[in-house]
Amino acid sequence: MTDPYEHFSAWLAEAEQTEPNDPNAMSVATATAGGVPSVRVVLLKGHDARGFVFYSNQESRKGEELLANPQAALLFHWKSLRRQVRIEGHVGGVTEAEADAYFSSRSRVSRLGAIASDQSRLLPERAELERRVAEYDVAYPGDTIPRPPHWSGYRVVPALFEFWQDMPFRLHDRTVYEPAEGGGWSTHKLYP
Repeated sequence: MTDPYEHFSAWLAEAEQTEPNDPNAMSVATATAGGVPSVRVVLLKGHDARGFVFYSNQESRKGEELLANPQAALLFHWKSLRRQVRIEGHVGGVTEAEADAYFSSRSRVSRLGAIASDQSRLLPERAELERRVAEYDVAYPGDTIPRPPHWSGYRVVPALFEFWQDMPFRLHDRTVYEPAEGGGWSTHKLYP
């Protein structure tokens, strides 16, 4: 394949048929402005030629790190397929309309939780979070729950893709795509 987005879409489609849980789960690595790394698993919520999208609280640790250092690395690992995809790139935001549309598609409790949670902050006890969710449940009795201003999406715009396929005797196949001069993508192989 000559297009990494098509390559990714093909592998993700296979993973959706074989992975028992969350084939769209990806590790997202960020770093502070000083270079201290951090990684966590989130769910991919969209991808196209503009990049790879996930949503989060912008006041969380990842949000603060992306504000200070808007670079990230993604890793998809599909154990049943013995494959993984690494993506590195610049991170930007999604539009307000995109964030609103995705937020409104979430379950009611997930939307209430996004308002109630001070993500990545100290939680004295679980009951406090449950109390806050219950308060917002009363405050917003219908289905209209406003998206909090600190909750939005991030789009990782790839500068590198690496597709890794397990092979016998650890002679794995590694294919890298990088932007080509003049547009498009150049590809090369790496030793395992």
